[in-house]
Amino acid sequence: MSREILLLVDALAHEKSVDKAVIFTALELALASATKKRFQDDADVRVEIDKSTGEYQSFRRWLVVADELLENPAAQIILSEAQARDENLKDGDIIEEQLESVEFGRIGAQAAKQVILQKVREAEREQILNDFLDRGEHLVTGMIKRMEKGNGIIEIGRIEALLPREQMIPKENLRVGDRVRAYLMRVERGGRGPQLILSRIAPEFLIKLFELEVPEIEEGLLEIKSAARDPGLRSKIAVKSNDQRLDPVGTCVGMRGSRVQAVTGELAGERVDIVLWSMEPAQFVINAMSPAEVSSIVVDEDAHSMDVVVDEDQLAQAIGKGGQNVRLASELTGWSLNIMTEEESEQKHEAEYSKTRQLFIDYLDVDEEVADILVQEGFGSLEEIAYVPISEMADIDALDEDTINELRKRARDALLTQAIAKEEKVEEASEELLAMEGMDADTAHALAAKGVSTVEDLADLAVDDLVELSGIDAERAKQLIMTARAPWFA
Repeated sequence: MSREILLLVDALAHEKSVDKAVIFTALELALASATKKRFQDDADVRVEIDKSTGEYQSFRRWLVVADELLENPAAQIILSEAQARDENLKDGDIIEEQLESVEFGRIGAQAAKQVILQKVREAEREQILNDFLDRGEHLVTGMIKRMEKGNGIIEIGRIEALLPREQMIPKENLRVGDRVRAYLMRVERGGRGPQLILSRIAPEFLIKLFELEVPEIEEGLLEIKSAARDPGLRSKIAVKSNDQRLDPVGTCVGMRGSRVQAVTGELAGERVDIVLWSMEPAQFVINAMSPAEVSSIVVDEDAHSMDVVVDEDQLAQAIGKGGQNVRLASELTGWSLNIMTEEESEQKHEAEYSKTRQLFIDYLDVDEEVADILVQEGFGSLEEIAYVPISEMADIDALDEDTINELRKRARDALLTQAIAKEEKVEEASEELLAMEGMDADTAHALAAKGVSTVEDLADLAVDDLVELSGIDAERAKQLIMTARAPWFA
């Protein structure tokens, strides 16, 4: 019988083009399944085949568990009983007892055959999939084999892939038999084996389509730096030329728009704006806002945002229908963009100017004239005055050395006073928060430091806000908020 096993393994491995180890594993499972039928209870059986001789041995196994964890006496043994056999055994160890092996020729059961065939099929699928993934293809083309609950099952050669309904372009009517292109997003490995998940709405799909239509990208002469999409409606891509002789936008558009039209046709008529990438963030944003014309931009590095100022007649175009243009420009550039008119920009600037001037008047105990000088010189906080290199303040003609030193001293004193007051507030606030059910000291202090000083403050927060402020997980944040809101429903 041992020779039969080796012959069977050789034949199946050759016929199905799978590794012999897979066949041996399948046979061991099949033999173990047949052996288990001797027992009425749910026994744990292991079969081990010698890969060189084909001889095999069978073992019944028990897992050593603590007394209170015993659930299946047929496959588990409590620690005290196990140590009566061998005092060196501990929780988690395995005890094995050799069994008489079943005859290979008598297995014959359909279940055993199914185990072998199933393992072989899984190995075949895995091999086909690995061969496909090794080619590094992300833009795939296939035929819709069937539709299941709105999801498309796409046949790509010998592989089936899934195009979920939510990854199809909105209002796109795909039918069985249609040939479609899609982007390979990821491979999901579940109980039914690995599955390719496709998308037609991912920005990467747009990039891959342009790589297909524009040879200069593959040659490295052009580069797509980023893309943003409102699937089926409008999208933007940012392109950069690595060859000064090439116009990146014109090259992507193509002769009479042929290249961009080919991409638009594949995307169900989605309009594509091609913009020039720039290493200067402000210039990149100006390009990304096309077709709207930008008057000026104010960059806030700390908040990673920009105020984009446009003329009144450009406002609607800059924002776009439903905020589409500014949203796509923001996604494309990675900056938070605030669209405003010249008048709104001026009002915001005046408000910020007045706020900063009043800050200096209140905390530095100076008159409006000195406060105006500081603001006009670009100082926006007490920290800047306290810790900016003294040489920078020395360049201010309107201030002498004694005044500068006094301003720096007052700024540092004010910051120290604020820090002490904040610490006291944190300590006071934490007492109320700490008394709340489910609260701990670290979370209470972290919240108080961020201005959430009472249970009522906590009740007003959304789950996402609490997660961001405290760093706790969403489930615990939800529980704390519901506890804080309990008085609302009392």
